[in-house]
Amino acid sequence: MAAARVLLIEGGPGAVTLANVGRAIAMSHTNVIHHFGSASGLQAALMAYMVRDLADALSDAVSGLHTDAQAPSRLVDRVFDAFGEGGAGQLAAWLALAREFDQFDGLKDAVRDLVAAVRDSAGNEAGSDERIRGLVLLIAVCAFGDAVIGPHLRPMLDQDDKALRRLVTQLLPILISPRPGS
Repeated sequence: MAAARVLLIEGGPGAVTLANVGRAIAMSHTNVIHHFGSASGLQAALMAYMVRDLADALSDAVSGLHTDAQAPSRLVDRVFDAFGEGGAGQLAAWLALAREFDQFDGLKDAVRDLVAAVRDSAGNEAGSDERIRGLVLLIAVCAFGDAVIGPHLRPMLDQDDKALRRLVTQLLPILISPRPGS
């Protein structure tokens, strides 16, 4: 999986082939097929690997959302890093455009776990579930968009590489705080 991830980051989704992974780990193409079954199996395994990585990275960032002033920034950075430098944005775009939506099954659990962790850290205020699901959606879609089109769009708007991260980080405490009457 580490070799497949490096291929994804360095060469894009088209570089993640059974043959290229085999070459990267000095294993025959046949052995890679035996392990994954198909290119689709390799893609599913890579997505699951990257989702587990993201979930592990997020767990400690979420725990301090209400007690640590830097936690919102760490949470946003971890999600943006996973989608950007970690390659999850490219992989997700590739799978979505190929209409391989069943490959996102592992992501469902990670998203639900993130919502539950943020909800728990927020003290489970009344009405917080909808707000937290929206917050997770906002962070994920922004990170995905930034990873896929951000490098091309930011220069058009005279924005630096961290512009969207800063904006999402500034919005996070506002969106997670309980609203009067909710």
